[in-house]
Amino acid sequence: MSIDKIRNIILLGHGSTGKTSLAEAMAFSAGVLDRFGKVGDGTTTSDFDPEEIKRQISIGTSMVPYDWKNNKINIIDTPGYFDFVGEVTEGLCAADGAVIVVSSKSGVAVGTENAWEYAQAKNLPTVFYINKMKSEHANFDKVLQQIKDNFGTSVAPVVIPIHEGGKLGGFIDLISMKGYAWQGDKIVPGEIPVSMADVAKSMREELMETAAGADEELMEAYFENGELTEEQLKKAVAIGVRTRVLTPVLAGSSAINAGTNFLMDALVDWFPNPSERGKIEGHLPESEEAVSFETKEDAPLCAHVFKTVADNYGKISMFRVFSGTLTADSQVYNANKDAMEKIGRLYVLRGKKQIEVDKLVAGDIGAVTKLAVTGTGDTLCSKSNPIILPAIDFPHPKLTLAILPKAKGDEEKISAGLNKLLEEDPTFTFENRAETHQMVISGIGDQHLDVICTKLKSKFGVAVDLGPAKVPYRETIRKPVRVQGRHKKQSGGHGQFGDVWIEFEPNPDSTELVFEEKIFGGAVPKNFFPAVEKGLRDCVTRGVLAGYPVVNLKATLVDGSYHPVDSSEMSFKMAASIAYRDGLPQASPVLLEPIGKLVVTIPDANMGDISGDINKRRGRVLGMNPLGHGKSEIEAEVPMSEMSTYASDLRSITQSRGQFTFEFVRYEQAPETVAQKVIEESKKAAE
Repeated sequence: MSIDKIRNIILLGHGSTGKTSLAEAMAFSAGVLDRFGKVGDGTTTSDFDPEEIKRQISIGTSMVPYDWKNNKINIIDTPGYFDFVGEVTEGLCAADGAVIVVSSKSGVAVGTENAWEYAQAKNLPTVFYINKMKSEHANFDKVLQQIKDNFGTSVAPVVIPIHEGGKLGGFIDLISMKGYAWQGDKIVPGEIPVSMADVAKSMREELMETAAGADEELMEAYFENGELTEEQLKKAVAIGVRTRVLTPVLAGSSAINAGTNFLMDALVDWFPNPSERGKIEGHLPESEEAVSFETKEDAPLCAHVFKTVADNYGKISMFRVFSGTLTADSQVYNANKDAMEKIGRLYVLRGKKQIEVDKLVAGDIGAVTKLAVTGTGDTLCSKSNPIILPAIDFPHPKLTLAILPKAKGDEEKISAGLNKLLEEDPTFTFENRAETHQMVISGIGDQHLDVICTKLKSKFGVAVDLGPAKVPYRETIRKPVRVQGRHKKQSGGHGQFGDVWIEFEPNPDSTELVFEEKIFGGAVPKNFFPAVEKGLRDCVTRGVLAGYPVVNLKATLVDGSYHPVDSSEMSFKMAASIAYRDGLPQASPVLLEPIGKLVVTIPDANMGDISGDINKRRGRVLGMNPLGHGKSEIEAEVPMSEMSTYASDLRSITQSRGQFTFEFVRYEQAPETVAQKVIEESKKAAE
């Protein structure tokens, strides 16, 4: 397909609104599927991952391309559950338009609000699709009003349902002012019921008024004649969608493929092709100089890898061509990695099916396997015209848990598996925390982390459990102390002798151990100074209260003695550790807890509840900032030990409307009650 015949459309919305079923219905109607798959049967095209089939929800973003009326439509099906928002972020990078799917029963939900915000942030022309219209308790009028109330004056219906005997029998096309009846998965001409004529006329006038505002010429025609002709209204709607002056509302039932064709026509008629989406912004690799270009086929190559799928057998890189043409068996330049990549076979993906193609033109979406260095977010281009497209702004992890291997010795397998999974999911992180002797993993939510662990088992054969992550406390001292460390041992032959006097004192200027020596008269030979320092550095990894690393400590070697035969580096290392062990308990040791900065964005209505919750977590509110549009931001400092359940608690309090970031700031002395609890737990663990 040439660039003007391509449409890249992302399906957004709350979970369980029927996005996957809608993608299936469109592909089936276009004739690219032999049978109509069902989510409940695990047979849909876009939900092909074993975890998706088992859970009956979308976990990953997938492609469902089809041809319709001599156009290629690339449908980008995304998850609706919040834990997989990273997949939505990837899909948005490849889209030129959005269809927000809303349930006719549950109406506007948090996921609907999020979808609208995503589309607005990307300046995507948008259509609402009220789904499940054949379901019991479906209420088009109620949901339409909710959409209008939440998303403003640009919203206007293009169809309204026809109810006959309490059942949905068809719909009225407000553009043509014709009635249609649903007969199975087909639309046949029908009549506009007399009882609905006035309602239809009123809504058509509303649509004309909103759509005409997108074009001066059409606006003049509307004011002059009091209405628009069918052809004028078609043109006005198309211009209105592309300029985002109009957000049409369509309706149907994807589960029985009713009303799907009308939406498919709308995708072709209303949405822009890739060349109409304006200039693409990027920057040069070395100078960071901003550059921009238009989406053209006869231009230097520029493609963006927006998603990676990885397993033991390799990886598939999914990309969108923003400029030029990418051909099979070619060489391309990875501007992010400053490396050449060999392109072998090119594919178009339809779910898990790989359809081989010779080339992909500007605006199209495809995939390539076995790239050596390319990862998600990288730009592939020509060496002579290098450019880097903006990085994908992934959401930060919110929940941290400990990974507990089910079998001893699996740590390396776990690390290797997680590194592979990290290639396809940049929204989680993992690390080995030496001070707590735990491997911890951070993700968007508990369901997200559960899926990662299940993939570890299914793809890489290593089983793990998840448990609470230990807090990385620290220890320090509050007063100076001068102590002797004396190590003497005689066991036949050469003995061991080391004797040091060391002053320990608090040092707020450095978290690392600061070691000095002030020896006079050669009481301790210089060649033993490094051994004393090494002994102390080995010791500070474990404090005297609960075994956590010691920080803000200065140690000064001030005196000592040695034996010309029995003294050795090991002897002085042992002497230093004895001084540390005996001295720190005398220096008023205290436990330090990590403090983080919390920035939480919430609806204004939840301000009091969130502030109270922060206080319960021993947090200090630093400021409250109104953001407008019914939202506010709270900045606070909260102990890390109180944040383990915050992700789920915030969702509960705000009905999933709240968002937050939490970053480590500093360590502070823990309250006595907290310190005693940690020390007692440490002693029990050591027994």
